[in-house]
Amino acid sequence: MRILDYPPPGWLHRRRRLLLDVLLWAVVAAPVGYAEASPPYSRYTVPLLVGKLLLLGVAVVATRRQPLVALVLAVLGSLVDGNFVFAIPVFSYLAGRRSATVGPAIMVFVLITAGGTALNLGFLGAGAATWFLLASVLLFAAVFPWLVGRYRRQQQELTDAGRRHVDALTREQRGAAERIRLRERARIAGEMHDSLGHDLSLIALRAAALEVAADLDDRHRAAAGELRASVSAATERLHEIIGVLREEAGASLRPSGETVADLVDGAREAGMVVRLDAAPAVADLPAMTCHAAHRIVREALTNAARYAPGAPVDVRLTRDGDRVEVTVVNDAPPAGPLPAPPSQGSGLLALAERVRLAGGTLDAGRRAEGGFTVRAVLPAAAAAPSEAIGSVVEVAATSWSDERPGPAERPVDAERRLHDARRRVRRSLLVALVAPVCFALVLSFVYYPVATAGTVLDRATFDQLRVGAARSELVGLPRRQLERSAAVDRAGCEYYTDGNFPLAAPTWRLCFTDGRLVSKEWIA
Repeated sequence: MRILDYPPPGWLHRRRRLLLDVLLWAVVAAPVGYAEASPPYSRYTVPLLVGKLLLLGVAVVATRRQPLVALVLAVLGSLVDGNFVFAIPVFSYLAGRRSATVGPAIMVFVLITAGGTALNLGFLGAGAATWFLLASVLLFAAVFPWLVGRYRRQQQELTDAGRRHVDALTREQRGAAERIRLRERARIAGEMHDSLGHDLSLIALRAAALEVAADLDDRHRAAAGELRASVSAATERLHEIIGVLREEAGASLRPSGETVADLVDGAREAGMVVRLDAAPAVADLPAMTCHAAHRIVREALTNAARYAPGAPVDVRLTRDGDRVEVTVVNDAPPAGPLPAPPSQGSGLLALAERVRLAGGTLDAGRRAEGGFTVRAVLPAAAAAPSEAIGSVVEVAATSWSDERPGPAERPVDAERRLHDARRRVRRSLLVALVAPVCFALVLSFVYYPVATAGTVLDRATFDQLRVGAARSELVGLPRRQLERSAAVDRAGCEYYTDGNFPLAAPTWRLCFTDGRLVSKEWIA
């Protein structure tokens, strides 16, 4: 048989990342490689090209874990080769997309701006126009793509938060359905145990009495024995089913209108010897207490019929102030218990839970002189609705928490996370739209006073300038000229602006020959 050697699960992911990095390197290296491959060539062309491509390769590798480092490398590369400018928007976008925090990016942009300003204005002696151009390039080639990448990251976080919110709601809905299912299972188990278990025990008791009847022939006595054995087996199967269905929390049902006296009468009709001592004061009790008392007596009579056949049973209900005491005592069976599987104790456990929910306490155990005692103390006054509801909710929450695989995010926390993600997306979108405009205005307000200081020539002064006059005779000329633009430059001419905002472009051209004004014109 041939065994296929499949690659490890992470291999395809690593290969995909490698292919994406190679593609990214090819995209950012294309402008640099094309410029170096174009003539003219020098003996340093190949080493410079290799160095630039290696620098871009390092930037691509760094962008996975340190995207801001890749951006800085691209900016530094632009000092050597202007074609690195095409790589700046790419690395800036990836920095916004892959950086978890904003602070380091702001610090990097501030350092790049400060370093570029000092380098151009201080060391290289570039003019204000050059500085404004480079700052604008930084704004739209670096800051704006970073804002777009940041917005895309926030969108992804919003998508993740929405998915987690849906998962939390789904878990909550499943939990509610599961709690309903558990309550229904508990209800069915309680009903089966209380009704069928009690009835089957009485049937077994009647069959046992019929089996030992003196006037019965052997054939019918054997049939009665088989009937008793079948009922005992059916009772055991019923207990197994109840064990599957029963949960910690649950409520049982009783026949409508059935009282403790009715239970005792039914047991007497089945052949049990039962004495009932019920105080008149216990007739008017809260519904929860009545249900609990009915359940206690039914469970005790069922156990007595099953495990102590023929033994007399004493049922007492007494009231002392705000407490009701229910006691069921049976003696040891005269001829020993009927053959039956050992008790699972599920009935008493459910009974203890029912009594606890009613606000009482339960004690049950064997007597020293033989027999069994079940004693419960119940409140005679109705419990506060909040207390009863709180008990049921506590039990349901306990059952549900036992089945959950582990800690999970609550819907309220997921909804809060989704709200925060939406707020961050709105804020990122607002910043991506507004921040470039604000930065452009800031740059303009910084550049404009520097560019126009001492270069503004108003229209009235321009109109008064007389062609042919010596320059020294001209009144109102600004103290300095604008930087000459290659598009409008002429030899022997001076350029001034009318103060147009924000670029302070040249507006007036005054041309001189031998120190005299030979022409003046407005530059369109």
